[in-house]
Order: sequence, then structure tokens, then C-alpha cells
Amino acid sequence: MKFDNVGIEAVGYVLPPKVVRSEDLEATFARTLQRLGMPRGQVESLSGVRERRWFDEGTQPSVVAAMAAERALQRAGIDVSEVDLLINTSVSRDYLEPATACLVGGQLGVGPHCFAFDVTNACLGFLNGLLLAANMVEAGQTRVAVVSCAETPRAGIMATLERLASDDATIDTFRDNFASLTLGEGAAAAVVVPMDRSRTGHRLRSAVWRTATQHNHLCLGQLHEMRANAHGLLVHGVDLAVETFPFLVEEMGWQPGDIDQFVCHQVSLAHFSHVFRRLELPMDRALLTFPYLGNVGPTSLPLTLALGEAQGRIVAGQELCCWAVGSGLGCMMMGVSW
Repeated sequence: MKFDNVGIEAVGYVLPPKVVRSEDLEATFARTLQRLGMPRGQVESLSGVRERRWFDEGTQPSVVAAMAAERALQRAGIDVSEVDLLINTSVSRDYLEPATACLVGGQLGVGPHCFAFDVTNACLGFLNGLLLAANMVEAGQTRVAVVSCAETPRAGIMATLERLASDDATIDTFRDNFASLTLGEGAAAAVVVPMDRSRTGHRLRSAVWRTATQHNHLCLGQLHEMRANAHGLLVHGVDLAVETFPFLVEEMGWQPGDIDQFVCHQVSLAHFSHVFRRLELPMDRALLTFPYLGNVGPTSLPLTLALGEAQGRIVAGQELCCWAVGSGLGCMMMGVSW
């Protein structure tokens, strides 16, 4: 799918204040590791996640999503009264209903003309929301869209630590719950406008996707537990990314070396290295945030984009390849001319 008139005008983000090291998490179930004959340092050595960040206990995702959206609008120089589309894309949510987007919109103070709803699709949520916003901008149905995302999985992580500290915990318990130990918190948002409204010229040009729903059982998440088949996710997730990439290259008309930066959903070093090795891509062009942010779910990609720009790694004129793989399984990739 190609776009001619869609700009990603600005991104905003919120980083949580509390740094939680992987070794601190492991300390809570150190007796289990010792009983099972497992050395300390498993989380960092197996995933590459050294630390992650947490918001203050009890922080609702809508609160920090609204903060990120407000910062994105400020950077874009657009008043909230002009927002006519608001899509929230988090896995985390305040309640089953109403839509978290309605809570975000209420905190932002959007007008009655603003269409607000949620899109959830595991770690693909933000890109799915961005695609919907782009379609509506391209069709002339909206002039200013905000896509927000905020993950706050702390309660689930704490429940996981309690399970792992139990005298009944086994090697299988550790394996099945390992993915929860890599999760982090954060918030990000993007402002999407037609190009005649854009001052930055950041242009969303193309999107492609592939699914492998036969692997829908590999990661099953609930409020207090996420059980994942890490090996299956690695094998089939990498396969899906490798399958999807050539479609984006063809649609963008890229040649080898044309991509300046890869902005990806952050899972682990194993996922990154396998995909880049299979595709023969240079990993030094990938922005890596998982070592200090962990896996922030669908917020990982926009948070990485925002940090890359803030750090001067992403600059005007670059070609960006943005991609995510989400449990289900699904993969989406976007080509952006920054």
C-alpha cells in the first residue's frame, strides 16, 4: 500500500522515572534459581535486556499516553482543538470499557468532532493505528490525527515474580514466563497530517504486511500472566519478518544501502541478530533500545523513533524502515522518508 499525501509530523514520548535492573528482578526469585541449579544473570544473558523502566505504581496508561500525545502536538505546533482523529493502540488499558482513546481524549481536551477509538493487535498495535490514520488522511477524511500508545505491564510482571518465587516453580515455569521478565513501560504518540499541512516533510510512503495466524498460540497474554513459547516466537517470528521485507523493498524501490535506519519493535538481541543475519542487513543501522528499555510492546517502535530523533541518530533526509512482529503472528513494515 502506497501513500502520496501522509506526513508523520511529530512524535512525543514519556520515559518512566524508575529504573529496574534485570538483576533486581532475579533477586526476587533467587532461591528458585539456586534450587533449579540456574546461575544468576539469566534474563540479561538470554535477552540482552539489562534494565527497563517503570512508572509510579498505579499509573494508568491513558494518563501517560495523553502526556505523550500532548508533547507530540506541541512539537508539531498544532492545537488540540484541531485533532479530529485519536487512535490509542496499547495492549495496556485502564478498563475493558470505555476505549482508552476516550480517556486519552478527555485528558487532552479534544473537541466533539474528534473520532476516538482503540486498535489493539499485540506489538503491531501502533503500526496498525498508524496505518488507519494514514488511510483516513490519504482519503481526505481527517486533517490532524494522533496515534498514541502506552504500556504499563507492572502488575503482570509482579505476578510473574511471585510465581517464580514459589516453591512449586520449575524450569518450565521459568521458561513459560520468561518473556514477562523482559517487559518495560513507556509511552509515545505521533501526529499524522496531510503533506500540505506538514512543516517537517516527514513522509509515510508505504506499508506492507504478512500474517501467520497458524502460530496464534505462541504467546498468550492476560492481565496477570503472559505465557510465551520463546523458541517458537523466535523461529516463526523471524521467518515472517524475512518473508515480509522483500515486499517493502519492492514497493519502495529501494536498492541495497538505501535504508539509513531501521526502527524496529524491540524484543531481544536474538530476534534482532537472526533477522539481520538472514536478510544480510547491517545491524549498525538499527536503533537498539531494548538493552535499557526492555520490550515495551507496541510502544517500542514509536519510542525508539522518538529517541532516535532526540539523540540525533535520525535526521531529515534519511530513509527509514520501520517494522514490528506481533504475537498472533503478524508482521507489518513501513517505509518512511524522514
